[in-house]
Amino acid sequence: MAAQARAGAGTPQLTVRAVVLAIVLAVILSAANAYLGLFAGLTIATAIPAAVVSMGVLRLLGGGTILENNIVQTGASAGSSIAAGVIFTIPALVILGYWQDFKYSWVLAIAGLGGLLGVLFSVPLRRSMIVEEPLPFPEGKAAAEVLKAGENPGPGLKILAFSAAIGGAIKAAAASGLRLIPDTAAGAGFFGKYLGYMGTNLSPALLGVGYIVGLNIGIVVVSGSILSWQIAIPLYHSYFLASDPALASSIAGAGAEDIAGAIWSAKIRYLGVGAMLIGGVWTLFSLRKSLLSGVRSGIAAARKGSGEAVAETERDLPMKWMLVALVAFVVPLLLLYQAIVGVWHVSIPMAIIMIVAGFLFVSVSAYLAGLVGSSNNPVSGITIATILFASVVLLVLLGEGGKHAVGVAGAPLGAVAAIMIGAVVCCAAAVGGDNLQDLKAGYLVGATPWKQQLMLGIGAFSCALIMAPVLNLLAQAYGIGAPTPQHPNSLAAPQATLMASVAKGLFGGQLPWTIIAIGAGVGAAIIALDEWLKARGSHFRVPVLAAAIGIYLPLELMVPIFLGGLLAYLVEKRHGLAGSHDEAARDRLHRPGTLFAAGLITGEALMGILIAIPIVVSGRADVLALPPAWQFGKYVGLAVLAVVAWLLYRTGARANPNA
Repeated sequence: MAAQARAGAGTPQLTVRAVVLAIVLAVILSAANAYLGLFAGLTIATAIPAAVVSMGVLRLLGGGTILENNIVQTGASAGSSIAAGVIFTIPALVILGYWQDFKYSWVLAIAGLGGLLGVLFSVPLRRSMIVEEPLPFPEGKAAAEVLKAGENPGPGLKILAFSAAIGGAIKAAAASGLRLIPDTAAGAGFFGKYLGYMGTNLSPALLGVGYIVGLNIGIVVVSGSILSWQIAIPLYHSYFLASDPALASSIAGAGAEDIAGAIWSAKIRYLGVGAMLIGGVWTLFSLRKSLLSGVRSGIAAARKGSGEAVAETERDLPMKWMLVALVAFVVPLLLLYQAIVGVWHVSIPMAIIMIVAGFLFVSVSAYLAGLVGSSNNPVSGITIATILFASVVLLVLLGEGGKHAVGVAGAPLGAVAAIMIGAVVCCAAAVGGDNLQDLKAGYLVGATPWKQQLMLGIGAFSCALIMAPVLNLLAQAYGIGAPTPQHPNSLAAPQATLMASVAKGLFGGQLPWTIIAIGAGVGAAIIALDEWLKARGSHFRVPVLAAAIGIYLPLELMVPIFLGGLLAYLVEKRHGLAGSHDEAARDRLHRPGTLFAAGLITGEALMGILIAIPIVVSGRADVLALPPAWQFGKYVGLAVLAVVAWLLYRTGARANPNA
């Protein structure tokens, strides 16, 4: 076993103050991530900022051990995983028209039970992925470094607070608040027959996301968007629009920017659907050996441990408790499915699919989190594969009954059932991957695994308690899904829209299958390119699901992510670490910049929640807007974003990688 920074078996861990602080941070960060995910289709891991806040708060309360701070970051990190599991799937039920708003008891059951299943399913994987054949788990290692450096949390807290204030202030000044600056700076026009479009969102949060994920991912996602907006949309407009009279009629007389957006929404984004489908299948296939090996070694370790004394730092939740809890959690989900479909011969297979797919995809999610980190973990691709598989089974079980309309807007019953299965699996997969990330940090600082596993379960269920009110608040204030006259700048909820489209399309809905097939071909080509790069030993990789997200999302969301990744690269280059294999030095170098980026994200997201309150209370989207004379244009917004980028770069560039 590698040498660990052991804190000692008697060091306090699961204290009352640590548990309470973890719950508070988990709830706040889950609300922030819900907004960010619905807005940009991305969530961020929250363990590192939570660890920094914990060290500052516990110090004010008279100190705090490294293991108490580890417990806080473990519970608080559930905020990102539960938010991801919920916002990637559950809004699809509103988009489909099955719900008019988010039902509290149903959201609580899906998110809470799905999250707890994720904790249970991930327990047998800890030994194989962390102890026996350790994966990198980059965010877990980074969190451990932050915890070890916790003797002086002051500078980190100042960075986090300063950047959070910047992110919140700019969000308040943007289009959903005071309207001093717009949300995007974009332009489009015709160059001969070519329909050109370019733009960037002015969100500091997206700049921060890019800094965290790095230049490699930034290049991949923006390249996917360029494929859609600079190649596919102009081609469709020039050569195929004439054969689509319905779309041609709807955009007649519109400006270039509106035409590009309409073609993307109706047709081209489905290239991303095809790429995601093939990417999800490929992910499962490529991990098949590691997955089976991890499950076998985890079960073997549990059997061995039941008859021998186990060190405190190797003690997981008891296997017999997990089996009892598994049954206890599955029964209410079975009843939930029965309430939807009304026939036991369908609801029982649904529950079985959920159990099998849940364990399978938690393992995949944990492995991917170990390789690329929780922020880059393609949980949405995993969920698409679940919904696709569940839909095929439900087509057989329900037959024509799967097309029966339910809900106010007449959503197909089969599509609703498939989304319900996918939602539970998505929550489980998100929490499972996050759990292994936290357990890696705990392993490096000498924590007790079962205490972390228990804390993550508490954190996950605490977040589930507030998800429905947060979603309803955001839906009333901004709208979710396609823009409407009432909400012209609605939160796109890209993954949930995708889930709804795939599920509905398989039960008689209309999908552009030709474009989806082309997208699958594009995904296969990306996979081939990535495998070629892997064979050459290249450090630059092209993850298919990252490219698919870029294809599916608007270009203006991807541009600031790329710019943030470019800033991270420039910081590395300044210190001579660009392309370096010294991951520890790079982690230390990026710690201040990562905290600044995390603050931008957290501040903007929390301000988005706060702005939603007066909008909902007043019923007016422009309740906070200043008079037009006070409002500035996109060039001022670009200048503001440039200043934020400079501050982010300066914070990273001043770091000492040897500290």
